[in-house]
Amino acid sequence: MSGREDDRRADVLCLRFSRIGGGPVEGAAYEGMLALLGTFTPVVEAAPPDTALADVRGALRYFGQDARGLASLIRVRALALHGVDCAIGAAENPLLARAAARLAAPGATFVVPGGEGAAFLAPRPVVALEGVGAATARTLCGYGLDSVGKVAAAPLATLQRISGVRAGRELWERANGVDRSSVVPNAAARSIASERSFPRDELDPEQHRRALLSLTEELGVRLRGDGQVCRSLAVSVRFADRKGYSTLTRSRTLPEPTAHSAALTALAYRVHESFGLQRARVRGIGLRAEGLTDAERAAHQLTFDPADERARRIEAVSDRLRARFGPQAVKPGRLAA
Repeated sequence: MSGREDDRRADVLCLRFSRIGGGPVEGAAYEGMLALLGTFTPVVEAAPPDTALADVRGALRYFGQDARGLASLIRVRALALHGVDCAIGAAENPLLARAAARLAAPGATFVVPGGEGAAFLAPRPVVALEGVGAATARTLCGYGLDSVGKVAAAPLATLQRISGVRAGRELWERANGVDRSSVVPNAAARSIASERSFPRDELDPEQHRRALLSLTEELGVRLRGDGQVCRSLAVSVRFADRKGYSTLTRSRTLPEPTAHSAALTALAYRVHESFGLQRARVRGIGLRAEGLTDAERAAHQLTFDPADERARRIEAVSDRLRARFGPQAVKPGRLAA
């Protein structure tokens, strides 16, 4: 099969947006990018704050392009109309497209040819596999399954004994590049995110914690306002090193789905401390609330802790004050200075 035909099988694009000269793509600019993608295909799934998925099977035939050529066409229009650049991953399913987009630099396209998903994932550490958190990765590494390729080669029954029947099968399928999901037009957001950038490299750990506190307060208010809770948090830290700037990201699952700011803050602090960046020159910190679900459908562990109950009542009153007087009407004392 020719390279062009292989690329035609790569009919799902994952696009990560960034402004020329730096800065996030949000609000009207993000909506503009979704509208631009809509001129190529009606099958566009938003993944805020800076990512979108697009099923471009029809567009490939209509424009007579392969995945790389169509990605270049989208990029040219994004630059001309919105001043936005794109890092684009192209593959045969959303799982592989997202993985490819993480490897693509701004202004570049990374294509995973059709049928080569397992080979593409094989050399990567198991923690890089979508859906594998730190705890699962430690368990798998304990059995010598420290790469995606080793997980893919392991007997399905072995993975099911380690992780459970359903989770073991999902793990085996993902490691082999199999993804049964599809791009869902106008899908509800599965995550929300925000970030704080420092005007210069920031060495003070207290400023890092203040940024995290500000982020958890913001995301908590947004979650409660939308009637949602999250199952996990991902913390990203961008810091200076010998390569220029690098970004580390780690995700942790909450004890229970929640939108309670105190619980979000406690977990965010623990994840941040796990990086061990005591004297790092940090330029930015980001926080993503993942696994969103309706608050009414989530189970909540009852507690007899009066301090926790009091904190939740204060939080509810604070939300009502913010709704009436603006988002800055109430904020933690540590952020008031």
